[in-house]
Amino acid sequence: MSQAFSFSDKQIDATRQLATFASGLSYDAISEKAQVVCKHALLDWLGVTLAGAQESLVTILRDEAAAEGLGDQATLLGIGAKGSVSQAALINGAAGHALDYDDVHPSVGGHPTVPVAPVALALAERDGNSGTDLLTGLVAGIETEARVGSLIGDARDQGWHQTSTVGVFGGAAAAASLLNLDPEATTHAFGVAGTQAAGVMASFGTMCKPLHAGMAAQSGLRAAEWAMRGFTGAADILEHKRGFAATHGLRFDTDAGLEGMGEKFFCEDILFKYHAACYGTHSAIECARLIRENPNFAIENIVKVEIRVHTRITHMCDIPAPRDGLGIKFSLRMTMALALSGEPTSALHVYSEEHAARPDLVAIRDKVTSVIDDRYGYRGAGVTVHLTDGTVLHEDFDVAIPESDLLIQEAKLTEKFHSLAEPVIGRVNATTVVDLVLSLEAQPNISPLIKALTG
Repeated sequence: MSQAFSFSDKQIDATRQLATFASGLSYDAISEKAQVVCKHALLDWLGVTLAGAQESLVTILRDEAAAEGLGDQATLLGIGAKGSVSQAALINGAAGHALDYDDVHPSVGGHPTVPVAPVALALAERDGNSGTDLLTGLVAGIETEARVGSLIGDARDQGWHQTSTVGVFGGAAAAASLLNLDPEATTHAFGVAGTQAAGVMASFGTMCKPLHAGMAAQSGLRAAEWAMRGFTGAADILEHKRGFAATHGLRFDTDAGLEGMGEKFFCEDILFKYHAACYGTHSAIECARLIRENPNFAIENIVKVEIRVHTRITHMCDIPAPRDGLGIKFSLRMTMALALSGEPTSALHVYSEEHAARPDLVAIRDKVTSVIDDRYGYRGAGVTVHLTDGTVLHEDFDVAIPESDLLIQEAKLTEKFHSLAEPVIGRVNATTVVDLVLSLEAQPNISPLIKALTG
């Protein structure tokens, strides 16, 4: 979508301001809460990536890379092989989003860690960086993409998958931080990254959605490495009248995107998933969980179920009759059937062709309708269950509220990590990974972490 923007002085150098911030960020300048939450985000991404690497789409990407010739610079998580940093960024990025179980951020308009962490981890492994280097790159990337997302607004209603289109700037910023690029080179890296920004929401429910995350990571990495060698891009890629905001965004809000850099950290508000489906289904799933706890509820007495959600949610995850596990993840109706039936929506095995076709689940699914109700906001939901005796049960929930108790968050994410990682690397190694990530700022290099991740 093309728009005409009125330009102010702040708009004219927005790209350079963000590049200067990202390239100059130091670990000591990051808020304590952002440091902790980003360690949580890294741990969570490692878990979903190890598990996601077992998916067939990752096998295809690995086999193609092997056919081209694998490098030996960076680990392909959960695969038992290495590749070049570029191959690792692509494959680990896609693996991290393959299960749609990774974190989200409203300012990004998508998933913040998955386009960034593959870049930071691959470079830190190749170049022997410290734990603080890795974390600083991760924060630089997430902060950059969140600010770009705030700058341009949420363009998902226009069909853009912002995990990819906005995330490419996060990947470039993380690489710029790890490669010690100066502001000028980082500005060009953003120009190179922005011209590669792609990914549309028509791909949701297919292998291309996780591919978008890998694309963003790989493109961001290459943009920074090329800029380090002198490759140039548009120094005003964000604010140009035919640049990123005009083509991929809804607005140009400099206050939202630029103010408070170094003082306000978007990382602090990362939201984590505890159900292995599209985040747009999570509030409704939580409503179903509460309704199941009501003593008047009886699943055999359900007449109809109404899910009230924002328009955007129906655009994202309202597949009416999914045929496979990936489709279930983007189906309000089927995830509601799972949740009302008491199936563990945090478990990977329920997202399968067998569950998509199971008669009792299909029977409940067909009693569910989604109703557009924008009063619930982008993440909230209301669920009403009508029973045969006339009883009406209703619950509201909104998952878009960050956890205030970081110890509780850490415990929940540690449990989630073990459930995902242990089948791949074993319990001992999983425990080691948790310990190393949560103390990453004390690690002089990440070799012990890589060793534990490879099992």
